Amino acid sequence: MASAVLGRLLRLSAVRNGPLSPPSPSTVPGRIVTPSRTAVCTSSGALLPKPKKTPFGLIRIALVVVPFLYVGTQISKSFAALLEEHDIFVPEDDDDDD
Repeated sequence: MASAVLGRLLRLSAVRNGPLSPPSPSTVPGRIVTPSRTAVCTSSGALLPKPKKTPFGLIRIALVVVPFLYVGTQISKSFAALLEEHDIFVPEDDDDDD
């Protein structure tokens, strides 16, 4: 009974959506599709120019990473002070003078 209902639903969806086609590479789970440029020449036969390439040097990386590390450090420091002020977390002073 259940298989008959399932078969009927599949037939109805095939009638509404058209025949089932094999899945495209972008819809197959677990498969990574890398975008690529397939056109290398114009319709007249001239080669297209190379794509624009943006250099990403160490200076640019440092300009992004250093400020965010500093801001994150300041936020952590102020939050730790807030926790200590309200006695939520107070580090114990252990004397390890053995």
